[in-house]
Amino acid sequence: MTHVVNGNCRNCRYTDCAATCPVACFHVDDVRAYIDPKVCIDCGACVPACPVHAIVEEFDLPESERHWLEINAESAQRLPALRAKLPPLPGADERRRELGY
Repeated sequence: MTHVVNGNCRNCRYTDCAATCPVACFHVDDVRAYIDPKVCIDCGACVPACPVHAIVEEFDLPESERHWLEINAESAQRLPALRAKLPPLPGADERRRELGY
């Protein structure tokens, strides 16, 4: 099993998760973060670090969100790994409020 970044990350890109990851399994683009399932050791350190609850365990994904597994795997292969926290995207705090967090 692995952890997965879902749609809550879009337009926030808080990267507190990457700063807690012991194996550098996070990758980022201009709008969000992704987890490389080949590198993730399923430690769960990232889950409480995410302020928008965008990281879930694979087996907790509802059927309607299972597409995030493939999106994370494919995106992680083409994007650079992130090993430290970046500033959140402009508007991230507003997005966080919209999500109810």
